[in-house]
Amino acid sequence: MDIDPQITERISLIFKEKGVLLENDKIESKLKLLTADFGIAPEEAEKMVTSELLREYGLNGPSQQSPSAQQQAVPIAGVSPGDWVTVEGKIVSLSSPQSEVIAQSGILSDESGAIRFIVWAKSNAPLLEERKWYRFESATVDEYRGAPSMKIHSGTTITPIEMEKTFMPSPVPISALKPGVSTIRAKVMQDWEPRHERMFQSGLLGDESGTVRFVTWKDDTNVRLEAGKVYNIYYAGVDEFQGRLSMNLTGAMILEDEGADIEVASGDTKISGAFVHMGGGTGLIKRCKVEGCNRALSRQNYCPVHEIQNDFRYDLRITGVVDNGQKATNVLVQRQEAEKLTGISLEAAIETAENNPLGFDDVIMKMQEALLGRYVECKGSDIDGTLLVKSCSLVKYDSTRHADLINRASVLPEGGEQ
Repeated sequence: MDIDPQITERISLIFKEKGVLLENDKIESKLKLLTADFGIAPEEAEKMVTSELLREYGLNGPSQQSPSAQQQAVPIAGVSPGDWVTVEGKIVSLSSPQSEVIAQSGILSDESGAIRFIVWAKSNAPLLEERKWYRFESATVDEYRGAPSMKIHSGTTITPIEMEKTFMPSPVPISALKPGVSTIRAKVMQDWEPRHERMFQSGLLGDESGTVRFVTWKDDTNVRLEAGKVYNIYYAGVDEFQGRLSMNLTGAMILEDEGADIEVASGDTKISGAFVHMGGGTGLIKRCKVEGCNRALSRQNYCPVHEIQNDFRYDLRITGVVDNGQKATNVLVQRQEAEKLTGISLEAAIETAENNPLGFDDVIMKMQEALLGRYVECKGSDIDGTLLVKSCSLVKYDSTRHADLINRASVLPEGGEQ
């Protein structure tokens, strides 16, 4: 975008009247950064560049300050995507940037709420410190995964402020979560196998009102949660994707509530039908023993993150499809329920794999023979179309119901419907 030379001239004249001669190239480079890189309107960019240069040269020019800089600070809970804002808050967490274009990222909080923020590398902003208070003038707010996100650019003024306020957010029920930043008290219901090399941990959290998925990405401040324990989780991100909420615990403050327990609302999905297919990853598998990994290894003991692992542990699971005649559902059955359904224990599976010429394949065939075509009833959590099975049982043959169905079918007219 070409810069209107009249804008450059107006800014130059302001400083000439104050005894400062500015090069036009310097003015234009700052204007281009705001208009081309950040999409800021030329009129607003003119005000921001003027204000920035006045501060740089230690000059007074209140009439040239941007409207945003003159505004009173607004509560964080009151900002919306599309706003230019002035806010004051405390840096409650910082996380490692995932891109070179980002200098810092984290969460800013005040008494009203909290918001995620990003400091662009091009902004040349001062380094922010955790647990310090700052005033941000002329920051922008956009939306990321349904939640407001504050962006700090070259036109943002950052001022450290002395503040003695202390506050601790109150937990909200999981059922009341919405995109943004929230605090919850929850129990770790499930600890899942990471599906991406950048994942530190993922699983399912629950409280009295419901359950929600969580993920923690690898970071210097990671805290591993243990299944069955209760935690107070402060300032965690809440994202919305394809209509589903999930929590990002990266950078969150996590405190174990020792000895506590929560009666978690089940929120379980129940299905029944025929077990019609067993997928890849069924049977006896090996898992990586590196702390925090737990990924399934290939048959050559290869971990996608830690490469060849000669030290591993065995596990048993079933991946497959249950079909009720109207809908097919993907299911993932872990060791305890897999042993119950097939009658094959982990120890028996290991013995079969080590002493049979077909090895691991023989374990799969035994499981297929025990389960395929059988009717089952399963209960668990529906995660993106896959049922993570908590309990599953074989449906016993009901001769009375079978006879009733045959009788009903026999009285139907040819080609007719009941």
